[in-house]
Amino acid sequence: MVTHRVGRRTAPALAAVALALLAACATAVDSERARVCRRVLPTLVETGGILRVLRTGPGDLPRSVRVDYVEERPGRSPRTRRAECRFSEMSRTDLAGVVSDGVPVGGASLYLLKRYYLDTPDAAVAEPGAG
Repeated sequence: MVTHRVGRRTAPALAAVALALLAACATAVDSERARVCRRVLPTLVETGGILRVLRTGPGDLPRSVRVDYVEERPGRSPRTRRAECRFSEMSRTDLAGVVSDGVPVGGASLYLLKRYYLDTPDAAVAEPGAG
């Protein structure tokens, strides 16, 4: 049996690496959930508005994705906005809720979004870049 003793200098370095790996896992965002959430964004911007994704990351709740973006409209100053998409336990991409700038999207609007928009070619074309 071969054993290896961890030296006094090695142990803190190993602990730091382990913590960094855990932090990376905690902040990882499922790419499919991020895609679904980005497809929601054009429905949150008024007609004629242009949006640019700034950052995509984990949301405040489990199984959620947060997207920070800028909305630009002619004649107005750019506005930084935030959307959080929440996903159900049933499927990793089943959208369970959307909160836009702290305001939940209503049930009927969420149903229509899921049923008639998210999986359409129009949604794919309108999806903004990952940022």
